[in-house]
Amino acid sequence: MAGPRSQEQQNGDEGCECGACPWSMGGWIKLGASIAALKAEAVKVFAAPLPLTSLADDVAALNRSLERTEGPLVLAGHAYAGAVIALARPERVKALVYVTALAPDEGEKVADVFYRLEPHPQAPKLAPDSNGLIWLPEEAFTLAFAQNASAEDRAVLAAVQRPISLNCITVPAGRRFGKTFQVGFWLPKTIE
Repeated sequence: MAGPRSQEQQNGDEGCECGACPWSMGGWIKLGASIAALKAEAVKVFAAPLPLTSLADDVAALNRSLERTEGPLVLAGHAYAGAVIALARPERVKALVYVTALAPDEGEKVADVFYRLEPHPQAPKLAPDSNGLIWLPEEAFTLAFAQNASAEDRAVLAAVQRPISLNCITVPAGRRFGKTFQVGFWLPKTIE
């Protein structure tokens, strides 16, 4: 995210909106460092709380958060939030940034993206509970979700996780407005 800054950025007129990831209320621990780094560069940063009750509810929550801002925006999403940022209202959005995020095509379900390839042997077996919510098994934080995090951070992630509703991942996505302007994908250097 470093590099030459435009006059708008230098004036602090450009903002960055970040979306949430399921299971990772504790993920805000690491997001805090990213927010602090961006704010140090005079970038206005806002994190949109997503209810994780349905894709439509999450897009509506993001749009409500966008209404609280002014000026041009760059939306960043991690994991499931990639599907959410792609469906936000585009009036002031200048770019989308997918940080190891999902980007379903129009008509594709978020769940479809998970099954494009054979699952990793250590991928957790996920199933909804009686309320239609998917919780990440505690051992999955070590094996698949936060394998590079400290044991302390994994314990926090497991303790404060937020489940995701089946309604978030089983509904076909609408038309992604990101196909009409700049989109960036960021993946970690090593994926095992």
